[in-house]
Amino acid sequence: MRLAGILVVTLLVVAAGAGIFVMRAADKAPEAGATAPDFTLNSQENKPVSLHDFKGKWVVLYFYPKDFTKGCTIEAHNFQRDLAQYEAKNAVILGVSVQDENSHQEFCTKEGLHFKLLADTKKEVSSAYGSVIPVAQLSARHTFLIDPQGVIRKVYLEVEPTKHSEEILVALTEFQKN
Repeated sequence: MRLAGILVVTLLVVAAGAGIFVMRAADKAPEAGATAPDFTLNSQENKPVSLHDFKGKWVVLYFYPKDFTKGCTIEAHNFQRDLAQYEAKNAVILGVSVQDENSHQEFCTKEGLHFKLLADTKKEVSSAYGSVIPVAQLSARHTFLIDPQGVIRKVYLEVEPTKHSEEILVALTEFQKN
């Protein structure tokens, strides 16, 4: 009985610590109104993609932990489901995680994804956006909505994968009204 209590307390301490590390990563995230840090990463097609390539378009830059995991797959499917709506709003989807190009290619093929997934194997871009989970060394689930001039308009640090694409479409519509 005492051992069970010790295990519960240990698990709570570890969980709290992981939460603190995620929050620390988010503390370094660029804020709305800041110029989005530029970058170049390889896509699932093993071709370089730079943020500045999309000047003149809205960019949904989303960071996610890992290919083929449940939450990441749901989030990616929803972006794919809504891709035509994003295109109609002059927006592109760019997904970033620390997996390599081959993993992204397999993920896109298996899940029928037709937007760019970028390989941040050195964690440089995830770090620049305050989107690394230090303990796990994975990208945190964060999203940055970037306007056509390269300015971050909205930052999402608490993302619910099942609702996220719809949430971004609403925000995008609001920004485009103004």
